Amino acid sequence: MQRNIILIMLIALFSLFPNSVLGAGTAETLLEYHNDVTGDGKPEKITLFGIPFESNTAFYKDVWVVIEMKGGKAIRINYEGGYEPKLDFADLNHDGVDDILYSSATGGSGGLYNYALHTVKNSKLLEIPLPTPLQIEGVFQNGFKAVIDIPGINKPITLDLSGRKADYLRLGLYQKNGILNEPTELMIDPIAFFEIVKMKNNKGFGLKGYRQISGAYHADGLGTVEVLWYYQNGKWNPVNVQWKIGR
Repeated sequence: MQRNIILIMLIALFSLFPNSVLGAGTAETLLEYHNDVTGDGKPEKITLFGIPFESNTAFYKDVWVVIEMKGGKAIRINYEGGYEPKLDFADLNHDGVDDILYSSATGGSGGLYNYALHTVKNSKLLEIPLPTPLQIEGVFQNGFKAVIDIPGINKPITLDLSGRKADYLRLGLYQKNGILNEPTELMIDPIAFFEIVKMKNNKGFGLKGYRQISGAYHADGLGTVEVLWYYQNGKWNPVNVQWKIGR
């Protein structure tokens, strides 16, 4: 019986710290937080761990968090790797308890981040899906123009791109008379990153997402779509959509 108990304890310990038990791996303690995420009125110790892709690199190939709760219980959440992983806390699902928002930079040219959102209210782990991107459509048009259709904005946005004429001619996108050589869509990124935003009228917190729209190539930035999302009735609702030129 005692042997079985010891074996169960070892299995539980290895499941929480697989890269630091038995000398396996090079796990590092990245950040430590103290925040009430279970709703018991007392802050839990929340530790973020990571394993570097290789020594002397800022990219972490494996990232996870361990939440230590009363009674010796612990919850582990595994995350996607990335640069500068961190956690933020806010009651985003409006149940009276802070949720856990994880983020890490992918390191790509698009400035994209990995995200995950969880709640551990009453010590029960549950993932909260993040907002689904709006179905944005954007195309080049004859005359060195582009049109973007964004749900939540009443009229399509028309952009005058004549100032980029020389570049587009060099790329073979347009003819000199302004006629497109072939139908071409704009580059519409996924949601690059989220930020937690305090809502007006004491409605708690929401998430603001940012998406870049580019022209002929990614550095040919045209603008950014900013969407404020609010979680209600088990889903994310876009409550404000804005188009910002040149961001």
